[in-house]
Amino acid sequence: MQRRNFLKSAVIGSTAVLTGFPFSDAEAVPKLKITKIRYYSAPGYNKPLFNQARGIVEIETDGGITGIGEGGSRDMIEQCAQMMIGENPFRIEHIWQNLYRGMFYPPGREKLHAQGALDMALWDLKGKALGVPVYELLGGATREYIECYATGFRASKAKTDEERARDCIEAGLRSYRIGPTGGSGADPFDFYDNAKKTIEFCKRIDAAVGGGGKWAVDLHTRFDTTEGLKICRALEDTEPYFVEDIVRSENQEVYKTVRALTTVPIAVGEQFGDRWDTNNLIEQHLIDYTRVTVPNCGGISEFKKLASMCETHYVGMIPHFTGPLAVATLVHVLGSSSPTRCLMELAGGEPERPPYFNEDLVNFKNGKLYLNPEPGLGVKFDSKKATFVLEVTANTKFPHPILKSPDGAIHNW
Repeated sequence: MQRRNFLKSAVIGSTAVLTGFPFSDAEAVPKLKITKIRYYSAPGYNKPLFNQARGIVEIETDGGITGIGEGGSRDMIEQCAQMMIGENPFRIEHIWQNLYRGMFYPPGREKLHAQGALDMALWDLKGKALGVPVYELLGGATREYIECYATGFRASKAKTDEERARDCIEAGLRSYRIGPTGGSGADPFDFYDNAKKTIEFCKRIDAAVGGGGKWAVDLHTRFDTTEGLKICRALEDTEPYFVEDIVRSENQEVYKTVRALTTVPIAVGEQFGDRWDTNNLIEQHLIDYTRVTVPNCGGISEFKKLASMCETHYVGMIPHFTGPLAVATLVHVLGSSSPTRCLMELAGGEPERPPYFNEDLVNFKNGKLYLNPEPGLGVKFDSKKATFVLEVTANTKFPHPILKSPDGAIHNW
């Protein structure tokens, strides 16, 4: 596809004017101001959990340019949005710091989820204003596509897991991910019995696809250290792409023990948020892959910093699947990050295409996600097909004091 001409939305007063590149008025675009932030719920989404919310946010400016993001619960979106009205949407890092530090307590993971959705929308808005895809704003493409793995494989009509795994690989996906046996919640979870059955299951899948990193297993933090390590040691002679969430995630120090006692590739992080949740695991090389994702970590701005940390310490990135717009966003971020090994998760082995987004929100073929060259994130939102929840047009009436250094940078109060 031919790259479209660069465009810029130059704002003079409240009128948006498209001009050619290079820009004739370098100060015009930064005069944009955020005027409205709307929040919609995603129809048909059956997981309205606080930390897995999949609402859609729209950030509107006085220049008529709108950006979209995904994630966050109603209360957290509302609080953050009330801190953004009147701000220049191009000052993305400034806004991120204000949201993160501006309410006294550092945000918990639920607030980070909302902050990530809004940050996503700011990057989309900026790309649209400048007429370039987000990956160009992030430094330009570093790879042509992102390899994907399937958690389940809907396209297969096979009756056995072994056949389904082979169908997945034949469709072009890099790996087929399975889970441990047991854990439905209906019956008591016997650690010893399910550890033994999980080992047997993994070996069957490995034989079915022929090793070579064509399969992976997520233990879902269900096992204690003893059984988790038993499974890992039993799989060392096979070739899993990764073994995920071997033990519970609250205490990162436990991975010092886990790392010392197994050689399987370890993936951890889908339950984490910003870089301070995972920096010790990365810096001490206690894991081989992070599972941190957007919007959970705080958005594109934070994910890029995590990507730099991973590159520094030779840790790969396998972000957790969260939603259709998040998947489209991750293609831009991973596609413009370092050549560190990365892999994308697709639930069911294919991207979700909900009716409130354009059908071509992602470019997926032969098991791979390719960069989208359209402006912003390349995603169009039809608000008539979603459910309106709230609109914010004014700042909070209960602001917390903001401390700035002489140069204008935000500091903790």
